[in-house]
Amino acid sequence: MTAQREWFEKDYYAVLGVAKDASAKDITKAYRKLARQYHPDANPNNAAAEEKFKEVSAAYDVLGDESRRKEYDEVRRMGPGAFGPGGGSFRFDPSDFGGDGLGDLFGQMFGGQRKRAAGPRRGGDIEATLSLRFEEAVHGITTSLHLTADSDCSGCAGSGARPGTTPQRCPECYGRGVVEDNQGPFAFSSPCPRCSGRGVLIEYPCATCRGTGIERRAREVKVRIPAGVLDGQRIRLKGKGTPGRNGGPAGDLFVQCAVAPHPVFGRDGANLSINLPITFTEAALGGDIDVPTLDGPAVTLRLKPGTQSGSRHRVKGKGVATSNSAGDLIVTVNVVVPQSLSDEEREAISRLADAQSSSPRAHLMSSATKSGKE
Repeated sequence: MTAQREWFEKDYYAVLGVAKDASAKDITKAYRKLARQYHPDANPNNAAAEEKFKEVSAAYDVLGDESRRKEYDEVRRMGPGAFGPGGGSFRFDPSDFGGDGLGDLFGQMFGGQRKRAAGPRRGGDIEATLSLRFEEAVHGITTSLHLTADSDCSGCAGSGARPGTTPQRCPECYGRGVVEDNQGPFAFSSPCPRCSGRGVLIEYPCATCRGTGIERRAREVKVRIPAGVLDGQRIRLKGKGTPGRNGGPAGDLFVQCAVAPHPVFGRDGANLSINLPITFTEAALGGDIDVPTLDGPAVTLRLKPGTQSGSRHRVKGKGVATSNSAGDLIVTVNVVVPQSLSDEEREAISRLADAQSSSPRAHLMSSATKSGKE
């Protein structure tokens, strides 16, 4: 456990404005909001905002790392009374630790061991929305996503130093990023005040990024959308987020797909659907009808005599095709009643009406009459 003096003094949860039982996602969300608010680029020549940005970053550096957060919580549970008036006495309750926790605590807190240096910090994740046509979502597409986000500085390639110069190792912490404060049997580490925990000093800062190594600019990212992506689905592009700090890995880019509806076809998972109008004679007599598909020629659907309006029919393999399987096309047929008739059509329908021996409502009328008598 790398216990730092400031862990006893600063409530990092309060710094980020989250509860002590906040989830990792809530902590990251709070950090991003505050980082954007107090980022030096958004507050030029504002020393108070810059200090607040450093404080927020320090808090997330601990709470954003699962193992460091656990260590921080253990140290905080010991309470502010852990140090006596002289700063050299230590009070502990063995019940606060289980298993090897106590040994780990004292093995690393007592002098004689090197403290963990300020390690690499992972970059932040980015959220972006990509609008897709219905066909693009079904078949998949490789496209470009244009976004504006933090990137490695184009002037210094992320080093923070003016082109032609290089960052120098900090002479105070010897590039470790932390310094130690020995107090009796204890040794506490804290970020190096001279290099702010970076381990290097930039004598001649880059004019573009002012020494941060990061520049907010427009960039283009190639995105491969797999076949069958759904509306609202998120695609993760590893390493396409904001750059890491101190050699840390870049964050990820999460692309949320917004799929436009199709004027003819609907979709339910891997299945496509279509509402197909048919005539009364096609429903009554049956027959072969053409059904359009999303791509390729129409397919033939054979209707049985007496097909009912609203019935559903399945065309195998004409849905959404992926590398593993293909869905089906669900056809719902609807009988269309003509709004105007020619004389010949009217005469034919009249003959049909005269030829019909019974009404489809006869059983309803009979049931209603019996119920009324009872």
